[in-house]
Amino acid sequence: MIRIEDIAAHPDFRPLAGLRHGIAVDLRYATPDNFVGHAVYDGIDCAWLRREAADALERAAAWLHRRRPGYRLLVLDALRPQRVQQRLWDALQGTSLTMYLAPPERGSIHSFGMAVDLTLLDPQGREVDMGSGFDEMTLASHPDHEAEHLALGALTAPHLIERGWLRAAMREAGFHGISTEWWHFDFGDRVAVRRDLPRVL
Repeated sequence: MIRIEDIAAHPDFRPLAGLRHGIAVDLRYATPDNFVGHAVYDGIDCAWLRREAADALERAAAWLHRRRPGYRLLVLDALRPQRVQQRLWDALQGTSLTMYLAPPERGSIHSFGMAVDLTLLDPQGREVDMGSGFDEMTLASHPDHEAEHLALGALTAPHLIERGWLRAAMREAGFHGISTEWWHFDFGDRVAVRRDLPRVL
């Protein structure tokens, strides 16, 4: 286990501020702009990833820059300490939204610094329209429902193209998406991460 307060001195982690290729950062859990409606970081510096995930994120950003000049990655969440995961879990107890969170006893991949939530910025610096917002916990956010939502008109072809660009960049760098959130990507195998790496408290 590692305390978040000790991350800055830990050689296995990199700060998001030091990443190359124009990666922007707007950590939504440091603000009220998230699905619990209030800031949950309470001044904790969570703008970090494990070194291997940070290096891969730079590769994703470089790939995007080469193929779509002017577009950038915008990180919405990165290292989420166990104490914050517990706060989110407690805030959503008794609701169906707990399906979107890893139970605290198992641990979120975010709490190991090996997951990142992100979207795209267009050349004017605006967030790209993905058809649903970050932390919009509805079926419109589920990648595994996109074909149906396209057929029904809930999502459009441009929405899916933008999601496709994001996925392509992240997969090219070795990240893996999940079935319920278009913005979430893991780096590495979840079982191995939980087994082999220290969780951040």
